[in-house]
Amino acid sequence: MSKQSEADTAAAVEAIPDCPSCLKPQPLCVCDSITPIESRISLLILQHPQEQDRALGTARLTALHFRNAVVKIGLSWPSLAKALGRPVADPSRWAVLYLGSAKVSEFATDRDIVAINRKGEIEDNQRAILKDIEGIVLLDGTWSQAKALWWRNAWMLKCQRVILGPKQPSRYGKLRREPRGDGLSTIEAAAMLLSAIEKRPDIAATLHASFERMLAKYRDAQLTMPALAPRPKPKRDYRRRKRA
Repeated sequence: MSKQSEADTAAAVEAIPDCPSCLKPQPLCVCDSITPIESRISLLILQHPQEQDRALGTARLTALHFRNAVVKIGLSWPSLAKALGRPVADPSRWAVLYLGSAKVSEFATDRDIVAINRKGEIEDNQRAILKDIEGIVLLDGTWSQAKALWWRNAWMLKCQRVILGPKQPSRYGKLRREPRGDGLSTIEAAAMLLSAIEKRPDIAATLHASFERMLAKYRDAQLTMPALAPRPKPKRDYRRRKRA
């Protein structure tokens, strides 16, 4: 493709309006098919300011399903209440999903969701801990960005930390490569946590359906508007490069 053609394509893509709700380019928007979900659990999604994948990101799409969901963009907040925009919030009644270096496979358990303590050890009374959770904090961004959010918000240590051990890999597939097999999109993590804690498989089914629709639109756009939905770059073989 010539430089002029590339410039024309980029200009055409830039002219495509964004959806005011999900902030995705209109060809990738699935807002018209979002099914509202009534849930007991509140949801707080903290998005790293450098997480700019509007095309494949799922933070806002997740929040649009719930009345009691909040998305905040930033690096740090003085407290859970400030992040939520509420006068009061008890972090001990909230769970924060942060994998870090912990893996469910390291523990002798058949649970998909595991509560761990500050030392990274599995908590006793898993069922009772999760039953008392009234809200979930999700960190939206790359692994390094999630780590930055975790370390810059000390109040998260007052929350119950949880990790996930999904039986299946992310539905992103080859569209977005995860560094670990237990890495999920924000919408998949919300589906797994809320449906399990509230014992409502319909929550997972609804969120997964929206995610699948979004991915289908992205794949269609790859064929018709490649600048809008570029294909992932192949991994470099550093070992071969070093030998050469």
